[in-house]
Amino acid sequence: MKTLLIKNIKSLLQVRDANINKVAGKEMSVLPKIDNAYLLIENGLIKDYGTMDNCPETADEIIDATGKFVFPAFVDSHTHIVYAGSREIEYILKVKGLSYEEIAKRGGGILNSAKLLHETSEESLYEQSLPRVYEIIKQGTGAVEIKSGYGLNTQDELKMLRVIKRIKETVPIDIKATFLGAHAFPAEYKQNPDKYVDIIINEMIPQVAEEKLAEFIDVFCDRGFFTIEQTERILEAGTRYGLIPKIHANELDYSGGIQAGVKYNALSVDHLEYTGETEMEALKNSRTMPTVLPGASFFLNLVYAPARKMIDYGLPVAIASDYNPGSSPSGNMKFMMSLALINMKLLPEEIFNAVTINTAYALNSSDKYGSITKGKYGNVVITKEIPTYEFFLYAYGSDLIDTVIIKGEKLVNS
Repeated sequence: MKTLLIKNIKSLLQVRDANINKVAGKEMSVLPKIDNAYLLIENGLIKDYGTMDNCPETADEIIDATGKFVFPAFVDSHTHIVYAGSREIEYILKVKGLSYEEIAKRGGGILNSAKLLHETSEESLYEQSLPRVYEIIKQGTGAVEIKSGYGLNTQDELKMLRVIKRIKETVPIDIKATFLGAHAFPAEYKQNPDKYVDIIINEMIPQVAEEKLAEFIDVFCDRGFFTIEQTERILEAGTRYGLIPKIHANELDYSGGIQAGVKYNALSVDHLEYTGETEMEALKNSRTMPTVLPGASFFLNLVYAPARKMIDYGLPVAIASDYNPGSSPSGNMKFMMSLALINMKLLPEEIFNAVTINTAYALNSSDKYGSITKGKYGNVVITKEIPTYEFFLYAYGSDLIDTVIIKGEKLVNS
């Protein structure tokens, strides 16, 4: 039995005695905390916490967090970390005036990543992707979702998912895999997109399920990508094989993807830059978590999802990084928090909830992560000495993480 005691914590954030799975609306502005606190982790799980008046005297390892804040490690519920090469040259084309869609029409974007991935061996793909996972751990992420979607044929999609599985077996954090064969249409199916949908349904999904390579299934339902009808066909097939739906929706237009996600009980609908009252009404009282990706809006200079309006409407909101080579080449969740503060006008308390408890829900892992709750994994971030927890978001370019602890093990001490 190994115990880790963190004592003299300036403030222990996101303390939830009851194991709630998400917060919505006005509840998002509440961030329960204990000042002058301790946290005890035993065998990788949160054992106890409270004020220093009741702090245990001994443990196998003790960390003095005087002047520092402690909160649950981030849960990043939307990434594309497994990819080959990079796409900085495309970004220069964007700087020169080309749009995301124009670059895609030239064979760039997702199709470029698919070409690079096809030419990359499984071993090289693993070696390129693994450092990105260690990078986000250092930046405070304690659980992450990784999608396929740069394969766009059966063998390459399976290659991606096998790499994700191998990374999952390598790194200390938990990883959930998402099958995203419906990320774009390969060039050879542009004139007959339904044939590619048939391949996804009849070839890819059965093999993904047979090898147990994914928990979720995702579709890019948006203007110029997969239609509502195609999306529904794919989700119906995926659910028959036990895959839980997620959707890329409304990044480029009012696509109907949000409503399709709600109809098929999607765990989350992600992006949501184009979201109005009709979409918010569809989401209200549903099981579907609206997930916004401010990194993509920042990098592509797009409109930001109306997260402020969503919360005011009574919805829950999750914030994820969308770490990928084309539209958000960063998995730094602290930076995503700052973007939400600066450009989405969310309150710090709402943002902390959006990157912990609500993203844990969007990862189908509310019972394991997202709050300081007895019995959950001891995944926590210890800040450097800072004046307030609001400062963590305010100082958007500063490295303010001192230590990352995953399942009771100290992994980073900068």
